[in-house]
Amino acid sequence: MLNHILPWRSLLRKSLNLCPITSLVFTKHSVSAAKPHDESADASIPDDAGHQILIGLRNFGASKFLSGHHFRTLASVLNPHQVDQILLSLEVDNSDSALVFFYLLRNEYEFRHSRVSFFIVSHVFARKGQFKESRRVLEQMVEEEGSGSAASLCELLCNSFRDWDLNNAVWDMLALAYSRSEMVHDALFVLAKMKVRHLQVSIATYNSLLYNLRHTDMMWDIYDEIKGNGIQQNKYTNPILIDGLCRQSKLQDAVTFLRETKGKEFGPSVVSVNALISGFCKMGSVDVAKSFFCMMLKYGLLPDVYSYNILLHWLCVACSMEEALEFTNDMEKHGVEPDTVTYNILVNGFRILGLMSGAWKVVQTMLLNGLNPDLVTYTILICGHCQMGNIEESFKLKEKMLSQGLKLNIVTYTVLLSSLCKSGRIHEAVLLFHEMEYIGLKPDLLTYSVLIRCLCKLGAVGAAILLYEDMFSNRIYPNSFVCSAIISGLCEKGAISEARMYFDSLTKSDVAEDIVLYNIMIDRYAKLGNIGEAVQLYKQIIEKGISPTIVTFNSLIYGFCKKRKLAEAAQLLDTIKLYGLVPTSVTYTTLMNGYCEEGDMHGMFCMLHEMKAKSIEPTQITYTVVVKGLCKKGRLHESVRLLNDMYAEGLFPDQITYNTVIQCFCKAHDLQKAFQLHDQMLQHSLQPSPVTYNVLINGLCVYGNLKVADRLLVTLQGQSIRLTKVAYTTIIKAHCAKGDVHNALVFFHQMVERGFEVSIRDYSSVINRLCKRNLIAEAKFFFCMMLAHGISPDQDICLVMLNAFHRSGDPISASEIFAMMIKCG
Repeated sequence: MLNHILPWRSLLRKSLNLCPITSLVFTKHSVSAAKPHDESADASIPDDAGHQILIGLRNFGASKFLSGHHFRTLASVLNPHQVDQILLSLEVDNSDSALVFFYLLRNEYEFRHSRVSFFIVSHVFARKGQFKESRRVLEQMVEEEGSGSAASLCELLCNSFRDWDLNNAVWDMLALAYSRSEMVHDALFVLAKMKVRHLQVSIATYNSLLYNLRHTDMMWDIYDEIKGNGIQQNKYTNPILIDGLCRQSKLQDAVTFLRETKGKEFGPSVVSVNALISGFCKMGSVDVAKSFFCMMLKYGLLPDVYSYNILLHWLCVACSMEEALEFTNDMEKHGVEPDTVTYNILVNGFRILGLMSGAWKVVQTMLLNGLNPDLVTYTILICGHCQMGNIEESFKLKEKMLSQGLKLNIVTYTVLLSSLCKSGRIHEAVLLFHEMEYIGLKPDLLTYSVLIRCLCKLGAVGAAILLYEDMFSNRIYPNSFVCSAIISGLCEKGAISEARMYFDSLTKSDVAEDIVLYNIMIDRYAKLGNIGEAVQLYKQIIEKGISPTIVTFNSLIYGFCKKRKLAEAAQLLDTIKLYGLVPTSVTYTTLMNGYCEEGDMHGMFCMLHEMKAKSIEPTQITYTVVVKGLCKKGRLHESVRLLNDMYAEGLFPDQITYNTVIQCFCKAHDLQKAFQLHDQMLQHSLQPSPVTYNVLINGLCVYGNLKVADRLLVTLQGQSIRLTKVAYTTIIKAHCAKGDVHNALVFFHQMVERGFEVSIRDYSSVINRLCKRNLIAEAKFFFCMMLAHGISPDQDICLVMLNAFHRSGDPISASEIFAMMIKCG
């Protein structure tokens, strides 16, 4: 603050010492003050440039002189102090020239005026009765000076402009300028100074402060001051107070206040009732809001288009489109013409419901009534088509907007960008992002966030980090949403050390105070089995006074269970309670799985009973863990009963649950029951997964009939059921183990034909099995086929073949293999 004040003190002191006339002009202003053509006035301009400008203005007039080459030369060497002196010399008798001179320097020469110049010009406008212009000048000044500048400006205004004409008006407009610029503390400071100087505050200034403070109880202090000072209210005062009460959710107080104004000069108005309608709608009480709408008519007030639009908006948000359309018809019957906002509300209502055909009908009605869709209309339509997955239609609308001369804003581009990202069309999203920059639109935090998160999800973390750096260079600072995407992306790529380095860098800023970032790192360490690091981060949370969430504890419990430290995991249940948190189904299911893995069925069921006792409903995953535990203990029929119990409780087992039980029945050689469970899946409209068929084929190959396995695979192929490579490799290995090379080769070719990538491991498993059965020729055939597919043999497979050739007495083939081994190193 002192840095702003002290230079001006010395500057003014210097000007006072330079010439007595300046002291006169600053301290006692009147129309009899020194005139611009007086020698004494000219003497107040100490520099030759200022003197020449005053002579030029006097001799040639502002229009001619200020547009000339000589002035341009002089303007280039002017400093703020000289400009202050010129304006002081002009402001009384040649005020028009003063204004032209001030704005010419500011607009064409980008001259930064001093505070003195701003105050001089503000007084000039006030004297002319142009109070809006006077206020606008002060708004420009306070925007340049910034928050916290009120003390020094008040000191300058008080000391140097004390006795100027209309000084009260300038003080008032300074307070208003601060308030309109949302520098409320500065505005209040100016008001306090005005009170000391017994200067009157206008109702416009008070209303502006009421508006800015309407979300706090401080608005009553302002209101009491208005009444205490006897300031005449206007039609805006009461509606602002009612709106404030509504925003503070004090709706009953707002209603009481409205009733108290009845019969007064500024009683209930359309604006006041609109505030109440909006307040009740925001609280979800649309029916109450409608009653106040009807009350308007009772008070003899005619609802305006804004009244209708408020209710229409909330009806559409509540998906009551039929009522909204009826309300629109009522609007027209009462002579209130729907405006563009009305139609946009209806278009958005249909968008929310996913009924884009209805949205387009509204647009047609809009056109018939002589209104053209605006930027908001098109943005809503684009958003709707994107939500429906119809991106191409959205881009057609984009082109239509451009053809009609409408410029897309950042919201429209971000909607399109988000839609492309959700569809995985990342290359097009990046191109669209660059298009935004090319046309001069600056991406905001949300735009960057959408693209960075998408890049991270798709594994392009490097590109995301480059974009992140670009964001920083544009002075857009990331929030936890962006940072969490980067950390998650690095973790998913397995770059845990890089993720930790980035996380540690964030801990030096306020961003890392977000528990979400800690939760991501703790969860990743827990999943990797590094419970030590996870606990260290948890301790850091506690030391920083950050409140852990249930997600934090769930991750820690998982980490302890993974390291088989069930006692520590169970103890965290008590810690959860200490923080006033409630365990979730995830908490108990994780612990149950830990006990299940240890074979502790008693511990698992204890957790299940505790969970139910606390009214925490088990989920499908919870029961899957129990099923797994029962199967591990060979209690297969209990697991089947549990499946049926799940259906009775309204839970639906998924493929994983069924696969667990089916696999156990296969291992128990009860393939009939395994297939019955497969049929049960189909009866419940649950499509078996590829893993289901892998389990069944493996069961048939190992414990059942290989021919049945062949028939099952062929049947599945005929039904175009998606199979994985495992199904083929399982049946191929089984045929090799049986010595049935022909069928093994048939299925091997089928596997290749269906586009599965065949690796050296696949060939090795076949060749190993053939060699064990001394089917050397067949093994050699697969070996040659492997080479033909461009797969180089490794040392293990070469040794298997070498030993097989030695056993079969084939030295030539053995030599060839040996030579190949030497060649391959």
